[in-house]
Order: sequence, then C-alpha cells, then structure tokens
Amino acid sequence: MLPDLSPFEWALALLAAMGIGISKSGLPGVSLLHVVIFARLFGARASTGVVLPMLIAGDVGAVLLFRRHAQWPHVFRTLPPALLGVGVGWWLMGSYPAAHWNLVIGAIVFGLAVLQILRNWRPGLFDRFPHTRGFAWTIGFVAGVVTMLANAAGPVMALYLVAVALPKDAFVGTAAWFFLLINVFKVPFSAQLGLINAPSLAFNAILVPAIAIGLFAGKALVARIPQRAFDTLVLAFAIIAALKLTLS
Repeated sequence: MLPDLSPFEWALALLAAMGIGISKSGLPGVSLLHVVIFARLFGARASTGVVLPMLIAGDVGAVLLFRRHAQWPHVFRTLPPALLGVGVGWWLMGSYPAAHWNLVIGAIVFGLAVLQILRNWRPGLFDRFPHTRGFAWTIGFVAGVVTMLANAAGPVMALYLVAVALPKDAFVGTAAWFFLLINVFKVPFSAQLGLINAPSLAFNAILVPAIAIGLFAGKALVARIPQRAFDTLVLAFAIIAALKLTLS
C-alpha cells in the first residue's frame, strides 16, 4: 500500500527525489530540499527511514558516474568514526526526539562553515589542521550521528572535502563511496526502529526514475561550474542548511 498523498504532495515528492539525485552528483547542499519536503510529508523521524533507500539509490548512481575519481584515503580516514557515529545516533533516536538535536547539528555545521571561510580569507590559517587525523575523525563522527538523526550529513562531509581541497570530480566520487557505505550500514538500524517497511519501499521504487534524472542533471550542472564557484556554493548551501536546522 502506498502512502495516501495528494497530487500536490506527490509533485513535492518527485521534486525532492530529483533533489536527491542533484545532491549526490555534486551539490550536497541541495539535500536540504529533500530533508525539508519529506519531513513535511511524513514527519521528521519517519522521514529518515522513508528517504534512506532513495539515498542509497542515489549513492549507487553517483558511484557509477564518478567511481574512478574517488580518493580512498579520505574515505578510510572518515568512515570508521562515521560508523561509530551512526551507532550513537541510533541510540539517541531511540532515547530522544531527533528534533531536539537540530540546534546542536546546525551549530556544528555553521561552525565548520565559518572555519572554512576564515581559511579562505587567510589561507595560512589552520593550514595543516584539515589534514590531521583528529579533524578527519571529528568530521566522520559528526557526519555519522547527523546522518542517522536527520539524513543531513551532506553539508558536514562537504565541508571536510572542501577543506582538504579536493577537485570537483574527486569531491563527488569520494562523497559517493563514503555515503554509499554509510547508508547501507544504516539500514538495519533504521529497520530496527521500524522506519523502513513495505509501503515505504513501494514509495521509494516509484521515485527512483526522478532520482536518476536528478543525477544526470546535477552532473551536467557541476561540469559547467568553475572550481572556485563550486566551493563557494558548497559553503553557501552548508550555511543555509545550518540556519534551517537551528531555526527549526
């Protein structure tokens, strides 16, 4: 049985699914679109399980398109703490409403964005900091917690990949593998919380073509954006996401 949505709500869902594809092919800040829309349609907590299989579909598409560009050292540095963060996020979801953590998540993302802006202004500031193990583990852990609580780790990981100065294609390829692995790892946790079920999977299947359209649209768009403008957009989207989470 499919969710009982009005035609307008189905249109919003299709738009959000395209946003997933666009975010997976290079503009992670667009993920704010599907987070907001699916939270409106299903509620903040339930939407995390509804969206997760669609995120995995987008990750698979992004891996197929950008797999040759992945920088595996950055995946290996951030994935172990991210897995730990997923476990912590799962525990928090079972103990407290996820919305209680929006202010904390928003403040963290905003702080990371401000740090990167300072580094852009003063290139020598914290020059080696983004390449330290401590920074990678902090970002990975925060990304794991945030992705479990709200499927909103795109801006967090994006700030890390910008901070280590990855080119556009390497940025997308590295993020694609990272999120494919982390999202597949999240499936049993979401299932245990009752957030993935037969109706939600049927809903996901209908929206897969829209995700594919978004993937190719995003790939074409990113190819036309200069590197400096790309980095600026990533920072801008991260700040917008942080403000949205904080104000909500």
